[in-house]
Amino acid sequence: MSIKRRDFLKAGTAVATGAAIIGAPAIVKAQERFNWRMTTTWPAGLPFFQTGPGSATDFARRVEEMSGGRIRIRVYSANELVPAFEGFDAASSGRQVQLNHGCAYYWAGKSFAAQYFTTVPFGMTFQGHNAWLNEGGGYELYEEVYKPFDLVPLVVGCTGVQPVGWFRRPVEGLRDFRGLNIRMPGLAGDIYNAIGANARLLPGGELFAALERGAIDAAEWVGPYSDRELGLHRAAKYYYSSGWHEPATSTEVVVNRRAWESLPKDLQAIMRNAAAACNITSHAWLEARNADALDDLVTNHGVQFGPLPDDVIQALLEATRDILSDRAAKDPLVRRVHESYFGFKARHDRWQQNSETAFQTQIRDLGGKILA
Repeated sequence: MSIKRRDFLKAGTAVATGAAIIGAPAIVKAQERFNWRMTTTWPAGLPFFQTGPGSATDFARRVEEMSGGRIRIRVYSANELVPAFEGFDAASSGRQVQLNHGCAYYWAGKSFAAQYFTTVPFGMTFQGHNAWLNEGGGYELYEEVYKPFDLVPLVVGCTGVQPVGWFRRPVEGLRDFRGLNIRMPGLAGDIYNAIGANARLLPGGELFAALERGAIDAAEWVGPYSDRELGLHRAAKYYYSSGWHEPATSTEVVVNRRAWESLPKDLQAIMRNAAAACNITSHAWLEARNADALDDLVTNHGVQFGPLPDDVIQALLEATRDILSDRAAKDPLVRRVHESYFGFKARHDRWQQNSETAFQTQIRDLGGKILA
């Protein structure tokens, strides 16, 4: 073998060895396993939120299966590790847990803008809200709002339109809200306060007891199926509709940013795709159950169900406009989120009027019996 050929082969071997050394950290990182802990704001066993399709445990299961066990997430219900509403701070610090499952409007005291990513009173329903998040710049703003807290947000569920809630006494008009103690989180709570009610934030596990003993006069939760599971119909019999306050309530998983950045890109993609799957399946799961649950509540449990009076809805709409306009004027970040959301809503409404609304109107006008 010539000297030149020997030198060439030695050089080639050195390059290959160097490449292997350089590539080794990436290989090690790809094989690394992550054992994480996730708190939630929900009591143990609560359907939709804690268990079942699209829940906190379902998200953890999907992530583990999709990653081949490279990420394992142990889920803790409210008060197992931290109180219901302290999971956000726990995930933010990253000392005790890496993730928290909840709703963005629970953190209104930390950032008013966060509430837009759960839902907006008189805002968009499931289709529009998800379109805004994924295609209208909503997710980018979501990440910007949470960046100061060292958290990365993932949308993992949606309840769809929620009824107004349960009342111990019938509502005949706006005057019935004056001094009314009602469980209501987020923006809707501020709006109720503006029309004279007293809004309170309580975790789901405390609602039935508070309503039954009269500590509160009214409470909203999710919808017929979930509300029946909590037994709210045993504490109050007047159940009101309209969905003005929560037309598309999204749940979230927040991930500590340092933990998130420790993941290789493929595991980050798995987390995002598991969240997207949960978002769709959770909404479908509730949509499949709410009609039968409402029929059962009305037929078998003496529940009286109907819309709020028009004067109440009008007052709530006016208060919503005032509060949102005021906060957007005072905070540049809120203004950007607000303008993004309602700018997208205006465009989406034009399409919805000519698609789903037109379809539903035609069916209604024909008696809903085209295929009956």
